[in-house]
Amino acid sequence: MSSRLSDYDYPLPRELIASRPLPQRDDSRMMVLHRETQTIEHRQFRDLKSFLTPDDLLVLNDTRVLPARKFSDDRAIEFLFLEKLGPARWRCLVKPGRKMRGGTVKEIDGVTARVEEIAADGARIIALDSDIDVYAGGSMPLPPYIRRLSDAEDETRYQTVFAQKPGAVAAPTAGLHFTLEMLREIPHTFVTLDVGPGTFRPVLTNNIGEHRMHAEQFAISKEAAETIDKARRVIAVGTTTVRVLESAKRRDGKLVSQNGSTDIFIYPPFDFQVTEALLTNFHLPRSTLLMLASAFAGREFVFRAYAEAIRQRYRFYSYGDCMLIL
Repeated sequence: MSSRLSDYDYPLPRELIASRPLPQRDDSRMMVLHRETQTIEHRQFRDLKSFLTPDDLLVLNDTRVLPARKFSDDRAIEFLFLEKLGPARWRCLVKPGRKMRGGTVKEIDGVTARVEEIAADGARIIALDSDIDVYAGGSMPLPPYIRRLSDAEDETRYQTVFAQKPGAVAAPTAGLHFTLEMLREIPHTFVTLDVGPGTFRPVLTNNIGEHRMHAEQFAISKEAAETIDKARRVIAVGTTTVRVLESAKRRDGKLVSQNGSTDIFIYPPFDFQVTEALLTNFHLPRSTLLMLASAFAGREFVFRAYAEAIRQRYRFYSYGDCMLIL
């Protein structure tokens, strides 16, 4: 076990960061980690079903990514609309921040936007002259390591095929590999966690235990709770799904239908109560997502797998390949 931030770092060649999706969603490679034997297999994502039994249950996050990125009319400022605080009042991330100090005014779709306040985390509280649909004409909020603007392809590919409930500003990327045809063949259910910008927030403390996560909203339906409780083995698709499952309240030992928020931070050591296997993408160095994967599979095993992935030229991050941890 390690609580030092530096123990979750690794060098990654820039060319291994996937900036575009593969032609087909299920074209991706899948590294399989067997925790019991500490062995690694190299497979294709299409092979996922061969690792499952009829009694297994996939749990996926059905949040839908909002087209929350917009530019000022002069194209000088990029806005990422995070949360509506009231009529014509929003919490936003802006770039470049140095140009958006308190009181600064910009036009968005012909409407005046003024910086009312700068929050402690650097977000701007923006007051609009009139209440507008900020998502109309907006674009997909690709992660900052994809160094390009989103385009028409991202409208569909930076969205899971099962996305239903609008609310996220980042995709639950482990779900991007699935096709509807594949899901029809595998028992599954859905939970919801509205992925916020905290998924990209860096850990700044040398002792990772001092890091604090941003709270995110989640929901588990009655049907999903009952289905999860009956499953022989619960396979979480993505770290966001893990955070829902491990945050969920139980009554008499059973998962209950609920709506809530979670700021759970999962890092080694952690006692997983629901998650028994995990499908996840490859994550950024020093990220909370990498720490979660390390808590589930063991830091040494995960880092051995990452070194192997780099040697084998796997594709990393949101549009990259995936890892199945059994």
